[in-house]
Amino acid sequence: MWKAESLIRVSLDQHLRIVAGNVGHDRIQQGRAPQSIGEAIRIWYSLLPGDFERIDVDIDIIDDAFYLSPLKYKYADRATEKEIPRIERPLTFTRSYVSAFWTQQLVRTNQSQPGIVSWSLNEICRVVHDHLPKGKLAHVQETDLLRVSGPLKHLGLSLGGYVGKGYDCLSEFAFLKYPTYSVPVELKRHSQNFRYQQRKYGKELLSRAVVLCAIDDHKQMPKNVDVIELLALCSYANQFPTGL
Repeated sequence: MWKAESLIRVSLDQHLRIVAGNVGHDRIQQGRAPQSIGEAIRIWYSLLPGDFERIDVDIDIIDDAFYLSPLKYKYADRATEKEIPRIERPLTFTRSYVSAFWTQQLVRTNQSQPGIVSWSLNEICRVVHDHLPKGKLAHVQETDLLRVSGPLKHLGLSLGGYVGKGYDCLSEFAFLKYPTYSVPVELKRHSQNFRYQQRKYGKELLSRAVVLCAIDDHKQMPKNVDVIELLALCSYANQFPTGL
C-alpha cells in the first residue's frame, strides 16, 4: 500500500534494487521516471484530477526487477475508494489466453476502420501458413515473420527495426486510450526457443519483453514476458467482417 504520508519500509538504491528504508522517511520514489508513481497511475488509468489519500498496490519482484500494479485508490476529499481493473499478461494473445486489451483494441479498430481488422488478420494468416509444419516453405527464414509488420501496425503494434544485438525489435504498442508503450520484441518461429534468450540475458537484461511467434509452445513463460502468437491471431479472422 502506498500513501502520501505513509510509513514505507523499503527504498530503491541507485541500481533500482530494493533496500531497507527508514520509517517515516523513505518513500517509493519515481527515480528516473518523468513523474511520481501516483501521477503515472493517474495518466495510465485516466483517473480524475485530485489528491490521492491512498493507493493500494501489488508488488512483484521478478529477477530483481520491481513491478508495481495498482489495485485501488482513494482521493483525500472523497469517502469511497475505487478499484482499478487488473489484467494479467496485458499484451498476450495466444490460443490459450487472449488479453482483454487485445480484444478491446480489435473491436475498437474495427469500429473506427471497418474492414481493416479482417484484412490485417487474413494477411497474418497468409504469412503464418508459410511457417506451419504442414505447409512450411522450403528454406523460409524466421525473419520472414516480419512480413506481418504492416498488418500489426493497423492493429496497434509498430515493430521497430530488426537489429543484430540484444532483442530483435524495440517496438511500440498504441492501444485504446493508453499512452504509447515501448517494449522490446523478440521474433521466434516457436516460442519455446525463447529459452535461449532466458539463458543468455539472465536477470540483468530479461526484464519486460514480448515474444512474437508463429506458434506458441513455451510451457512456462516468465510472468514479465508476454507472447503474441500469429496462429492465434489468424484464428480470429472469421470473427470480423471484411467491410466490402
